[in-house]
Amino acid sequence: MAISIDSKTRRVTLDDGRDIAFDSPEAFEVLSALWMRCAWETKYVYTFTWFGRPIIQVPDDMFRVQEVLYRLKPDVVIETGIAHGGSLVFYASIFEAMKRGRVIGVDIEVRPHNRKAMEEHELRHRIELIEADAIAQSTVDRVRSLVKDGETAIVFLDSNHSYAHVRAELEAYAQFVSVGSYIVATDGIMKDVADSPRAGADWEHDNPFEAAKDFLAAHPEFVEETPTWPFDESASLRSGVTQWPGAWLKRIR
Repeated sequence: MAISIDSKTRRVTLDDGRDIAFDSPEAFEVLSALWMRCAWETKYVYTFTWFGRPIIQVPDDMFRVQEVLYRLKPDVVIETGIAHGGSLVFYASIFEAMKRGRVIGVDIEVRPHNRKAMEEHELRHRIELIEADAIAQSTVDRVRSLVKDGETAIVFLDSNHSYAHVRAELEAYAQFVSVGSYIVATDGIMKDVADSPRAGADWEHDNPFEAAKDFLAAHPEFVEETPTWPFDESASLRSGVTQWPGAWLKRIR
């Protein structure tokens, strides 16, 4: 999309000829999408830490996660994909503040320096690391052994972002999601940056967004539902800034 921005007249002109006001919800959506493309290509998400650990997430997404965790107050967060452990520490810090909950992180490889940092972290008592293939049945069984009957859980998928792997994770981990809670297929932005220099050859279709869409078609017990904002005085905004389009899949039964 070609976009022309005139900061003096406060207008945004799109390549289809539409001319929209700079202070409109539509302009916010267009410019946010453009900003996210720039952020992706400049690796903006690689500039943040949480309680000392690199987190590699857009702050807006993590603020929304915090809102959901505080509202749902689940017993367990399950996340596939550990990397430096920043997201696990983020969830654990919220649980620590609420004086409840624990985090299970799964990754096919936990590098020694990251494991050491996690095992020495102040919040290590709320975090369980599993180094194994997330979609192996033995791994799923191990996760199952760590989730007690009757506990509520929310799942974040943030490991291998290929269509096949995310679809397999959705099938494997949906069983842990409580009614009213979510399984979140992160980084659907891949479809929107498929022409980026850092993109893979097949990202237009080989991405978490497409995996989530097809999972929903096969599982009517889930719906795509981005959580509502508990506080909103914008009066007009319809969407936020996110790297996770179409990611939030809510179990409704």
